[in-house]
Amino acid sequence: MIGAAVAGLMAGYGIAIPVGAVGAYLVAVTARTGWRTGAGAALGVATADGLYALVAVAGGSALVPLLAPVTGPLRLVSAVVLAVLAVRGAVLAVRAYRAGSLASRDDGTAALGPGRAYVAFLGITILNPMTVLYFAALVLATGPGAPATTAERVAFVLAALLASASWQLLLATGGSLLGRALTGPRGRLATALVSCALIAVFAVRLVR
Repeated sequence: MIGAAVAGLMAGYGIAIPVGAVGAYLVAVTARTGWRTGAGAALGVATADGLYALVAVAGGSALVPLLAPVTGPLRLVSAVVLAVLAVRGAVLAVRAYRAGSLASRDDGTAALGPGRAYVAFLGITILNPMTVLYFAALVLATGPGAPATTAERVAFVLAALLASASWQLLLATGGSLLGRALTGPRGRLATALVSCALIAVFAVRLVR
């Protein structure tokens, strides 16, 4: 059971630590809305990772052939959603800057509370089928050492969930500190535009 928990921690950090489009968006949203909203978003991402870890240990080798036909379309949908978020974020940030209200965080994300952020980031992360394929590949690669009993599977999933949550909350904390440091209109505009550019780049890479 301890081995399954350690494997879950390693798997959770393995999927969470590489900062992609969702991570960049998480930092940007937290910088503009505050830590509570960022924490909600972070837990949404972690929940999706935990759900996919659960699906992986429950489905085993049957997952890969089932997901293969829909991986391409889901990647395209994910890329489109991320591109829309990037464009929308940039437009709202520029509008708020011109209106002189960016310093007060009225840039289109002020109404995004922890609950809405949780749901939004859960949905964005679930759109990525590579997460479940990643967990499935790890489970299959361990062979006879894969989580077999119910207790081991629960330990694996909970450990993966906790690992992802701890990293996402760390990103949210970084975004909160960044938001406090860049309190002026130009600083917040620069942060928003840089994050939107990163999200757009990641979106393009998804379909290449």
